[in-house]
Amino acid sequence: MFALIFSDRPRCRLVLGLSLLLGLVALVFLTNRLTASEAAADADAIGSGTLMLSGKGVATAVPAVRLGTDMDVTVSGQIARVRVTQAFRNTSDQWMEATYLYPLPEEGAVDSLKMVVGQRVIVGRIKRRAEARAIYEKARAEGKKAGLVESERPNMFRNSVANVGPGETVLIAIEYQAPVRQVSGEFSLRLPLVVGPRYVPPHTLETEKDVEDADAVTAPMVHPVLGTREKINPVSITVHLAPGFQPANIISPYHGVAVEEADAQTRTIRLTDGEVPADRDFELRWRSASADPTLGLFRQQFDGDSYIMASITPPVEDRKRPFPPREMVFVIDNSGSMGGTSMESAKNSLLYALGTLRPEDSFNIIRFDDTLTRLFEDSVPATPEQIALARRFTEGLEATGGTEMLPALKSALIDTHPSDTRTVRQVIFLTDGDISNEKEMTAEINANAGRSRIFMVGIGSAPNQFLMRRMAEAGRGTFTNVGTGNDVAARMTALLDRLTSPAVRDLKVAVAGGTLDLTPRQLPDLYAGEPLVLLGKGGSASGTLTVSGMIGDKAWSQSVDLSQAQDSPAVAKLWANRRIAEIEAARFASEMESGAADDAIAQLGLAYSIVTRQTSLVAVDETPSRPEGATLTREDLPLLLPAGWDFDTLFGTQRAHAGGAMTGGAVSPATRSEAMDLPETATGYLGLLGRGLVLLVIGAGGLWLQRRNARKDARA
Repeated sequence: MFALIFSDRPRCRLVLGLSLLLGLVALVFLTNRLTASEAAADADAIGSGTLMLSGKGVATAVPAVRLGTDMDVTVSGQIARVRVTQAFRNTSDQWMEATYLYPLPEEGAVDSLKMVVGQRVIVGRIKRRAEARAIYEKARAEGKKAGLVESERPNMFRNSVANVGPGETVLIAIEYQAPVRQVSGEFSLRLPLVVGPRYVPPHTLETEKDVEDADAVTAPMVHPVLGTREKINPVSITVHLAPGFQPANIISPYHGVAVEEADAQTRTIRLTDGEVPADRDFELRWRSASADPTLGLFRQQFDGDSYIMASITPPVEDRKRPFPPREMVFVIDNSGSMGGTSMESAKNSLLYALGTLRPEDSFNIIRFDDTLTRLFEDSVPATPEQIALARRFTEGLEATGGTEMLPALKSALIDTHPSDTRTVRQVIFLTDGDISNEKEMTAEINANAGRSRIFMVGIGSAPNQFLMRRMAEAGRGTFTNVGTGNDVAARMTALLDRLTSPAVRDLKVAVAGGTLDLTPRQLPDLYAGEPLVLLGKGGSASGTLTVSGMIGDKAWSQSVDLSQAQDSPAVAKLWANRRIAEIEAARFASEMESGAADDAIAQLGLAYSIVTRQTSLVAVDETPSRPEGATLTREDLPLLLPAGWDFDTLFGTQRAHAGGAMTGGAVSPATRSEAMDLPETATGYLGLLGRGLVLLVIGAGGLWLQRRNARKDARA
């Protein structure tokens, strides 16, 4: 081939020139691509500590559509019914469409949507997700007001409202129900008010669908320069508390509240400040003024079936009984999202836990951001010297980098003594859990947990409760939240007490005199003071339900008469919501094909009229309101950064990048092209490099042959 080419010297020079030119062009192009990639990577690479896709950005001006939220909560027994009314007020002279990412309790079942326009109330209908989205977009295009509620995660929803006229206000009211949590005789209701920015691991962005999913769980954040946190999405909360007994010790650890006594067993709780910024979860705790209740039993007749919710608490264990040696693996998140008070809370929690180790225990510490460190290669005995080393290591941690949690989990599950039945292996995860790849975490636990038990400690003002619960359930452990510095000792003491107490294991459930389709089907271990909450569906709510298991080497059982259950209108939907969570867990564990899981979830969503990943609520005002020809502007409403987070640590180098994109103070909506930048900058450069090098080699080879031929000609 070369002989043919170089037999003609002018053509030879032309080909050589073109080859060199193409090689140089390829290298220049490659250099530009790599430079651009590095620039983009500054914003999005795992080493930079950024959390969001490019394009969501930071809001540096108050949005045109103002949002106000009111929450009205009724607690009946151990079930909460919550009505969230959001007022979308358009302060601009444009027709607006607004979308807003909104958090809900991880076990909340959304079943109602109402849109209020002037004097008209439009009731939403449950539809398959794609159909609901199509109805909404058609109404939007026709100038009709429309509202849409979609689930992005079990604890994260997106509300959209279209065609809000200049100066107009549209109310969107959604309702949901959720179970009240009970631990060691204390009841608690947690209302998430803000979605923490999610870290999206680059390896999860392999397809367009992955990018769309990541885009759906992120929102623009309010820049601190606005200095008007209280003016963006203020929230008011009223709780009507009727627990079925005389409540006592009512506290709200993160918000000031006023408690009003309605009667002996009913209280009304309001925020003392009237309204608060939506930047931290609201939590309300209470106890019984008399003995701690050990049984909660509720029933509902729905569509010809009976539903039961039973909460059964095992007896207090014998603390004198010796607890076996433990191998405790502490995993601490020191990524950028932990910057601020969260890092201090996490370090103090770990330091507290180190102080509870016994000489017969062994331990290790794994810290992670987008890098990972194992303090010891393998777990070491809990000697004073090793604990002192661990304390120094912990005290030196600083928040930085991305939240690559999966490698840390894999490292924690490495068990070098899997057949050791004498030692209890416990993994304690301290993190805010603000990541987008929750399913990878639970899948890893399902596949490789072995004998390890996973205990989650949610750090900060707005941890990802969905992840906390799913990882704890998959790992047969439990979870707790540490919200502020004042919480550390009390919450960690309670958790560590549960860890050192014998669990009720080998649980079994039997129903005599009836049949119930119970959830959860895979029963967990039970820890001291934490009840087993069963939800069942059957032909009749009668018979006897018996829970039995082993505490140490002693058998334990408790029976309840189902006919004694109290009526509740929420049990059927809570059963359906729990069943959906089980289907998702089966999908994550590859026990169920994805298409079959989607179909099953859609059927449950339609049958029980609840919002799921496959069903949405949509409401349309049939009267067109936007004048023909008037344009519609879309605005993705920004979220406040959770209280205690450090903006500079979180966004790092991305801030300068995002700030340039936000010139003029506009809120930048997410766009597909921007979102797709991430995988594009990370792929294809090796091919370009190869093609450039091949062309250079061709050019260089041609030059060498040309010179050799020239020398031959000269010698001839």
